[in-house]
Amino acid sequence: MPEPLVSLVGVGKRYNGAEVLHDVSFDVRSGEILALVGPSGCGKSTLLRIIAGLIPATSGRVLSEGRPLDGLNPATALVFQSFALLPWLKAAENVALALEARGVPAVERLRKAERLLDLMGLAGHARAYPRELSGGMRQRVGVARALCQDPRVLLLDEPFSALDVLTAQTLRDQVVDLLHDPAVSTRTAVLVTHSVEEAAYMADRVVALQANPGRVAEVVSIDAPRPRRWNAPELVPFVDRLYGLMT
Repeated sequence: MPEPLVSLVGVGKRYNGAEVLHDVSFDVRSGEILALVGPSGCGKSTLLRIIAGLIPATSGRVLSEGRPLDGLNPATALVFQSFALLPWLKAAENVALALEARGVPAVERLRKAERLLDLMGLAGHARAYPRELSGGMRQRVGVARALCQDPRVLLLDEPFSALDVLTAQTLRDQVVDLLHDPAVSTRTAVLVTHSVEEAAYMADRVVALQANPGRVAEVVSIDAPRPRRWNAPELVPFVDRLYGLMT
């Protein structure tokens, strides 16, 4: 098999002496959607931030494309639950923000931002401010901003939990489709979610975590064919297994 894009080897994390994560090991393989599920407090979002290099592990090793991670992980880009858009910037400017920090010329970065907004179904909204967009549209801007960086691994921190049911389902399908779209370079994602059903629907593999401290119960392969239907009968055995592992 090709070398994983990200590897966690015996990762532990402590806050103020309290053990949050214990001996966590798993790989993120190229071309897959990997989901992290588990009860509240099991360290899902902490793991995502360790992969992104936003916080260090207390123990163990994190490898990014085979190299030890030291600081921010340039191979990743993060989509937040809370949208995290700058309200004084227009949609295209929010998307192009990371490219501006890299010194990409203004015309080039705005052209790329508008192309990604088109792919996200936001044609005509490039010059809208966040306050003028619905929650679903703002999250689409957040996804476009992450993809604008051409990350090897897209990190998704409960990106659909603040959306209504129909918008969330539309955006789930859109993210899966984009990861297979030749117009987008990113092929790999790590999804943090509280929803076992969402994990089984979107992911190729699911890391089921237990809490106190957070640790891996099992990594479950979801070998149901694509495209998938929400709550389809073929997903039920995977959902039941994941619930059993978490509890």
